[in-house]
Amino acid sequence: MVLQRVVRAVIMGPPGSGKGTVSARITKSFGLKHLSSGDILRANINAKTELGLLTKSCIDQGQLVPDDVMSRLILSELRTMEQSGWLLDGFPRTVSQAEALDDVYTVDTVINLNVPFQTIRQRLTSRWTHLPSGRVYNIDFNPPKVAGLDDETGEPLIQRDDDKPETVTRRLKSYETQTEPVLEYYRSKGVLETFTGTETNKIWPHVEAFLHRKLSSINQRVA
Repeated sequence: MVLQRVVRAVIMGPPGSGKGTVSARITKSFGLKHLSSGDILRANINAKTELGLLTKSCIDQGQLVPDDVMSRLILSELRTMEQSGWLLDGFPRTVSQAEALDDVYTVDTVINLNVPFQTIRQRLTSRWTHLPSGRVYNIDFNPPKVAGLDDETGEPLIQRDDDKPETVTRRLKSYETQTEPVLEYYRSKGVLETFTGTETNKIWPHVEAFLHRKLSSINQRVA
């Protein structure tokens, strides 16, 4: 029997880059568990754990969650899945977090989705929402039958603050400033793999082919 080593990966990409879709496909195709830092944060806050309460007090005061708290949260979650391969999403966001992760685990690969900001801006600012139902329309590829109105109720659609052009631009710039050093950190370690494109369905086959090769080479080394 060929031993299969547990594969540990990180996925990075700005908001609106298709990271959620690609993560779901990786999970389905390769059996890695998708771990979202946002989900872990919410679960700890809801469960009122010690770290969850600490996190909530930071958020309530409008502060960023400190690196050491964020790292402890994620690492304690990872310790529950020592036997599973995983795909981390939303962590690490700083070099300090990346170093904390490296102290405990070897990251095999970092998948970076490089989608032009112009494409993302267009994608996100085209979204309009019917708040009562949560229905989301995209004026480019899923427009409402009547402009500005919900198909089922005829009620007005609104653009969420997160989807307004000035907010999107601010979030993208913030992402770039924050994560460029992390990308450089992984680039210097030789584990960063960047996939560039404007459509998730065209980027995905390249990600899939790369992961097949990567997993195959890892398992050959184990054998």
